[in-house]
Amino acid sequence: MGYLKASDTLFGQEGRAYATIDGQVEEMFYIKRLTASVEKNKVKMATLGRRALQHKAAGYEGKGEMTIYYVTSLFRQIMCDYMKRGRDLYFDIQVTNEDPTSAAGRQTVVLKNVNLDSVVMAALDVEAEALEEDVSFTFDDVEILQSFTAPELG
Repeated sequence: MGYLKASDTLFGQEGRAYATIDGQVEEMFYIKRLTASVEKNKVKMATLGRRALQHKAAGYEGKGEMTIYYVTSLFRQIMCDYMKRGRDLYFDIQVTNEDPTSAAGRQTVVLKNVNLDSVVMAALDVEAEALEEDVSFTFDDVEILQSFTAPELG
């Protein structure tokens, strides 16, 4: 039986992310952690001849969150624009994972139509070594530009 070589796992710091906002590309070097997931919405269905409830997929929802170092005003500005002018901005985030020591290669995923849910507007913390903020968001589409290569088993 084969096994995954430790060298083929991905080191979490080996990656990059870019946001495309109003046609401008912003390198998101300040990201500490980003996760985005899709959850299927399912409806329960009872049918004749079966006692168990069955489930049918009825759409999906994309949600994400990122922890970033408190060094950019970009997301606060986007939220202020919504608060003051009612302009709700949608943008894309492209995430690439690429660890040169891993045989898995590179994966690039684009989160489409990202919309901010919650943004820290101001922060102070006398016990923090570095200020961080959590930003939650939704998205409604995904494009996989490049997929990982299946690593050879050891």
